[in-house]
Amino acid sequence: MTILQLKYIIAIDEECSMRKAADRLYVSQPGLSSAVRDLEKEIGIQIFERVHNGVVTTSAGASFIAYARGAVEQFEKVEEKYLKTGYEKPFFSVSMQHYTIAVNAFIDTVKEYDLPEYQFSIRETQTGEVISDIKNMKSEIGFIALSDFNKNTFKKVFADSSIEFHPLFERNTYLYLKKDHPLADREEISLDELGDYPCMVFDQGDNTSFYYREEALATYDYKKIISTNERATSIELMLGLNGYAVGAAMLGESLNSSELKVIKLKEEEKLTFGYIIRKGAVLSDMGDTFIKKLEKYKENR
Repeated sequence: MTILQLKYIIAIDEECSMRKAADRLYVSQPGLSSAVRDLEKEIGIQIFERVHNGVVTTSAGASFIAYARGAVEQFEKVEEKYLKTGYEKPFFSVSMQHYTIAVNAFIDTVKEYDLPEYQFSIRETQTGEVISDIKNMKSEIGFIALSDFNKNTFKKVFADSSIEFHPLFERNTYLYLKKDHPLADREEISLDELGDYPCMVFDQGDNTSFYYREEALATYDYKKIISTNERATSIELMLGLNGYAVGAAMLGESLNSSELKVIKLKEEEKLTFGYIIRKGAVLSDMGDTFIKKLEKYKENR
């Protein structure tokens, strides 16, 4: 198995045609077909099924190609870093659940370095994607929250993915409501009292299990739920529908958060905030700075 063979099957999968893939790769079609047959024989599965108007990727082939893409991406990163000549812009990437404090820590880190050129990335995404980004080295650091409910489950997930979780601080459970919400004058509210109002949760894509929810109290039987994938959308829905969200009282001062009120929730479940990295990885200088910026939130509990 070679990187070239993996590049071949990725191109065929994208083009759904041996001929088009051969043209794109500047190789002969017989040579491409021979390389695919050799690979299929080596790994013991059929990657493509030949049909009258091209090829169709088999289910086993689709699974193999998903791994092949990761391998090719990592090879290209190594090639870019160590084989290509010329100046390389500093690179730093973070993946995170939907927490403003990680964005603020990222901003503070970028400001501290103030480099003339760089290529930085911050991905606010689903829990599973954060884990995948670290596993596949798409990001150096992942910022994540674990609840009392899902801690043990994620210990296994992290171990299976060769990932380390480093706790930073704990927070208790609070509610976000708009300031003129009918219940906004309370000092403390129970979830039962909120039954007539929709609860905002962040969509977790294919990972529909309660364990992947980034909010606390994931197993509570909410009567009304609206799933979103953006903080800004979630806030607008809270404002427009008298909705609420369960959080850790760390909304920040952006995205219309000034129109919201934070109220203590009677039901309690602690969230442990921390970062994940590849097992045995050594943080870059920027990664170390980013963690220090996050640690300041220990004091704001």
